[in-house]
Amino acid sequence: MPEIVVIKTVQVHAPLAVAFEVFIEQDWWPVATHHLAEPSGTEVVLEPFAGGRWYERAADGTETDWGIVLAWQPPGRLLLTWQVSSSWTYEPDPARGSQIEVTFTPESPAVTRVELTHRHLERYGPEAERMRRVLDGKGGEPLAAFARHLAARTPRTPAR
Repeated sequence: MPEIVVIKTVQVHAPLAVAFEVFIEQDWWPVATHHLAEPSGTEVVLEPFAGGRWYERAADGTETDWGIVLAWQPPGRLLLTWQVSSSWTYEPDPARGSQIEVTFTPESPAVTRVELTHRHLERYGPEAERMRRVLDGKGGEPLAAFARHLAARTPRTPAR
């Protein structure tokens, strides 16, 4: 089966290093609507190193894994496993999950293009096309939330 991917892109008004730093903080993640834990966690944590965990944490401290950091290349690239089954539960086998690559490309000193590529959706087998449709439809919301958070945090300076 050929590789199935979903690509989402957003342009943010922030320098490259700022965009990367804010992205990895994960305090912008829309955990109320994009979560695995039931009930949803209160925060998302991305450990900033190769081999680090990506998970959500509930108010009581319970943690629900999402994946691990495969590549950590600040401020330009991040590669994560997304160990989520087609029934929206944690998948312990990374070979059965997908991957998310996030790249940060400077468009100017004050503008960065952020591209999120969700790949290996073919690993979902008979559910691959359904997962592609869901992620293509809803997959843009986390990046949109990131852009809104960053815009609120770093007001633009008017051009002179």
